[in-house]
Amino acid sequence: MAEPQDQVPLPSDGVSDTGIDVIVVGAGFGGLACAIECKRKGHRVMILEKVHESKQLGDVRFIGMLSFGINAGRIMARWGLHEKLWLISRLAEDLRIHDYLGGVIQVQKLSLPLFGAFSYSGHRGRLHEIFVDHAKSLGIEIRMGHQVVEYWEDEANGKAGVKIQTGETFDADVIMAADGVKSLARQFVIGYRDSPKPSGYAIYRAWFDAEEHGVTTDPLTNFMSIHGDQFYTWIGKDMHIIAVSVGGGKVVCLLITHKDNTAVDGDWSSPGKIEDIIELVKDWDPRCAALVSKAPSCIDWKLLVHDPLPTWVSKSGRVVLIGDAAHPFLPSSVQGASQAIEDATTLAITLNLAGKDNVPLATRTWESMRYQRVRDAQLVGETTRDKWHGAKAGDSGKSFELPMPEWLMAFDAEADAYATYDRIARSIVEEGYRRPTLSGEELTEEVKETP
Repeated sequence: MAEPQDQVPLPSDGVSDTGIDVIVVGAGFGGLACAIECKRKGHRVMILEKVHESKQLGDVRFIGMLSFGINAGRIMARWGLHEKLWLISRLAEDLRIHDYLGGVIQVQKLSLPLFGAFSYSGHRGRLHEIFVDHAKSLGIEIRMGHQVVEYWEDEANGKAGVKIQTGETFDADVIMAADGVKSLARQFVIGYRDSPKPSGYAIYRAWFDAEEHGVTTDPLTNFMSIHGDQFYTWIGKDMHIIAVSVGGGKVVCLLITHKDNTAVDGDWSSPGKIEDIIELVKDWDPRCAALVSKAPSCIDWKLLVHDPLPTWVSKSGRVVLIGDAAHPFLPSSVQGASQAIEDATTLAITLNLAGKDNVPLATRTWESMRYQRVRDAQLVGETTRDKWHGAKAGDSGKSFELPMPEWLMAFDAEADAYATYDRIARSIVEEGYRRPTLSGEELTEEVKETP
């Protein structure tokens, strides 16, 4: 069994109870990571989740594959989950990138461990189950069927709270709103209604058994199964297709990102039509249509985005936005879930270091640590999408590889938070809190200069 090489001793080992009460809203990956990290850092934590049964979280929302980058993987390994995650995360050893006609653009090697850690990719529902089980093993209370309908904070008494659909209220020292891209907490935090907008793209997702649906016997599709796990992509014509097989080639996942400017009024995911995907790929490498035709069903997932929010922290500093609630990512970044893990880790540490009497300082220091890094990571996804969607038949070269820059992947959110907290917190105390600003819509000079 391969093991992570990252064994850096950290101050979090053996932390004591801080007395800080935390309520996490949402039991998705970001919310569970917040709760797990808060527990590890000595805080008292409870999760409120609106669905009534945890299995409902694995229905429509979790069809398809999810990937955690190496930067998140090193944190998850510290939770003691490497073996469980690795059992369902072994993927192909290379990514085969093709133009839309099927010509090979680049074969990208995917060697692990990298930068001392592993990435983990697998079925969303199975990964989520591991997170839930781990949270419960730590004694974290997850209250299902608790839909938050209102947020509040009481600066005078140093508390924040929520009201749920029954009228019952809960308060804590800090509320971590990990309630997704359509976050209710967002309006409370920023002071105005800021709805997500269409990105101009949507993604079809499908996940199915290879043998049961004829992948293994069709000469146009059996390449996904007869040689074990595979990782293929086709790019160009303002679209890209990702085909992944896992479990020794036994299960296939398809992800088709395409133009879609449909307005989203209600749910942003709904059942899709296989014939619509086949129409999209009718002029592509015949293997694409053949693979799509094997899928028994699919989900049509509209990709929503926000302009960067002016802040992720409420006026009194006791309600914070986490993960997609603060900063939705495009799938081409392969960083949405990973940045939520970094959010959770960093915030749990700043709370630990600031202490119960300085929660607003902790949340504002956390925001300062995270704000520019998150935007830089988002821009990587946008750049990758644009490059892939602009690819032409006959293109080739390493520039089309899925980016794995050292500044992004080798980053240790836990070590960095401990190393930088004093300096950033001191500047806020001495100079006062100011909302964060971005360097611009290009990667920062520090990032661009990193090999």
